[in-house]
Amino acid sequence: MSAQTEIDGVVSALAVASHLSSFAELPALLSQETARVGLTDVSVYLSDRQERVLREVTGEGPDAHRGGREMRVDGTVAGLAYTKSEPVRIGDEPRYWMPVLDGTERLGVLHVGSVEDVLAVRTLASMVGLLVVDKRSNSDAYARLIRTEPMSVAAEMQWTLMAPGTFANQRVTVSAATEPAYDNAGDSFDYALDGDVIHLAMFDAMGHDTAAGLVANLTVGAFRNQRRSGTELHEIPGAVEAILTEEFVRSRFATAILAELNMATGELYWVNCGHLPPVLIRGGGTHELECEPSHPLGMDLGLPVTVCRKQLEPGDRLLLYTDGIIEARDSEGREFGLERFVDFVIRHQADHLPVPETLRRLIQAVMAYHHGRLEDDATVLFCEWRG
Repeated sequence: MSAQTEIDGVVSALAVASHLSSFAELPALLSQETARVGLTDVSVYLSDRQERVLREVTGEGPDAHRGGREMRVDGTVAGLAYTKSEPVRIGDEPRYWMPVLDGTERLGVLHVGSVEDVLAVRTLASMVGLLVVDKRSNSDAYARLIRTEPMSVAAEMQWTLMAPGTFANQRVTVSAATEPAYDNAGDSFDYALDGDVIHLAMFDAMGHDTAAGLVANLTVGAFRNQRRSGTELHEIPGAVEAILTEEFVRSRFATAILAELNMATGELYWVNCGHLPPVLIRGGGTHELECEPSHPLGMDLGLPVTVCRKQLEPGDRLLLYTDGIIEARDSEGREFGLERFVDFVIRHQADHLPVPETLRRLIQAVMAYHHGRLEDDATVLFCEWRG
């Protein structure tokens, strides 16, 4: 019997047995089923919120990590499999580190010994990814596992609210990152598919407190509600603002970019609600997509909403971001700046790194520039249209 056939049997058994299993029970279930086909040293490591370490899932303790190993993403073989989203064989031995993915969202890595067939290991890792995603939403153990420090209430709300960090299909790649991971207050991003259209949004709520988190949650919730109700793009800001002003009576606001990209034609439409303009990267050149801005959502100033249009070309990359990305300062007070930000993305894309890895390194560079701790939320969303 081939390794692939054996792994197919393991995958089928896992699918059936997992229906009544929790996140913390996955390691034992995986070990039990893989042992039947002679696989050894099978273990799952998941990334923390900041993608700095990989933590072994043992199923023991309140974080399902008791007794487990922890490895850094940077400078380890396991981390190499994670950052490149590619399998890594360990020397001449029949052992692999395999990326664990949900689509293109990086979750962690799988270690498997005693197997030569890399395609079989990939199949197993794919099943593990599906199981992790299926079980994580109702598991506090998972939430604890991927934290390395306490989280604020505002950040708790934000992480529950935001879409997965990465999505890709044949036409687009979307990836986003945000810091500070454990104290984010007002930054949020959103994206969603609707037939040939992908909706993109970036929000920056006023303040750096729990109330900013409430504003961000209400803003994103109202945006999704209007979008899913079929409201036209030019009418969405007014509808969202009505909800904000009813609740906060003009005492709180959020800036925003709301966009729609037709994935079949490359037509991009967007509105700017008092936010920094998007940046378009075409080839090696860049320019900001200027659009007559309306006022921030919640201020109710009566300014008109202008819908702007841009025809994208295959390979174009769009960046939405908040001011924390470019306003981080070094010890001499110099800002990270828009030019450094865009140049960083272009250079790392030229190195053929996966988009999520480019953003991970970008966020780390911004953090390092500001001595490891930001004074403002910093969020970026990347969208590439492949045509």
